[in-house]
Amino acid sequence: MTDNHIKIAANQSARIAERHCLARSPQNAGYRPFSKVVMHRFFIPPDWIKGDRVVINGSQARQLRDVLRLKPGDLITVLDNTGMEYRVRLVAVKEAVIGEVVDQCRSQNDPGVEIILYQAILKGNKFDFVLQKCTEIGVSGFVPILCERCVAGSPSDTRINRWHQILIEAAEQSRRGKVPALYPVMDFRQACEKAGYFSLLPWEGEQNAGIKTAISNVPDARQMNIFIGPEGGFTQSEVDFARSKGINPVTLGRRILRAETAGLVAGVAILYERDELSGAQLT
Repeated sequence: MTDNHIKIAANQSARIAERHCLARSPQNAGYRPFSKVVMHRFFIPPDWIKGDRVVINGSQARQLRDVLRLKPGDLITVLDNTGMEYRVRLVAVKEAVIGEVVDQCRSQNDPGVEIILYQAILKGNKFDFVLQKCTEIGVSGFVPILCERCVAGSPSDTRINRWHQILIEAAEQSRRGKVPALYPVMDFRQACEKAGYFSLLPWEGEQNAGIKTAISNVPDARQMNIFIGPEGGFTQSEVDFARSKGINPVTLGRRILRAETAGLVAGVAILYERDELSGAQLT
């Protein structure tokens, strides 16, 4: 995720989010909780934050000024895509919006396990749905893959830019500390060779190996990859190739899921087994 993509998507970045995390005041080395405050959240380029001063330009400034109609004294949350969050009090709302950092903290909202979704490119707006919903649950990165049964071809630059925008909006809405990475499109076999780490391939042809057992067998894995096929599923030759590269075919149960929901279900299963869906524990 580049600063440029953050700037491109800025004009649609307003999402109301409720913060409740540990914070550090720039004037104090100690930590204390943010108060429960409803604030708009914006991912901005890191170079817009200089010390305790934040300068917001372009479409985000217009949104703050003309759409949200925020005034000096209002609070917003800005994120620099490094995992840091900054509570900012607006000082001037003009052509550029200027604010001062009141508090800062490292986001506590991203999962402890990194999930990379290798998702076959889907027709229509189904891939958009995958990016949005899987970002909301906590997926860390996406690799679009081309499989034998893919109906959709390689995406255009316009479509890729839209995907970046979707990721930013979904990350803001779901209170993520970082925008998930969007990696270059890969051929399925190339992706299998480069994946590394522990990898799962949900497949309707697998009858025995369940995803719950597969996850529990690697309790210390810090990254897990999920391979999801296109509308027509993976071919037998693709599954055989993946297995030869150490990728584990698993079943998601007796029901057949759509290509746009299988990755979501697999991701939630991983998060549940890693206790990532329990209540927040703040100290």
